[in-house]
Amino acid sequence: MKVLFWISGVLAVMLAVPSLFFFALHLSTGEPVPLVRAKALYRWAVVVVLGTFNIVIFTRVFQGLRAIW
Repeated sequence: MKVLFWISGVLAVMLAVPSLFFFALHLSTGEPVPLVRAKALYRWAVVVVLGTFNIVIFTRVFQGLRAIW
């Protein structure tokens, strides 16, 4: 699980930092294109975080089911 957390953490940071940059660029210039890019990168960061959460939860569920059987 440590490897999963490290990979997802690195991916989330790699997606969140450019998202913040593009959002700051949108705030400073008012252009709509950086806002679209910031939203897209933010959504992908959320997908990575929620996907990691699902993997962790379902791994524990399957471990519990295996322990019962």
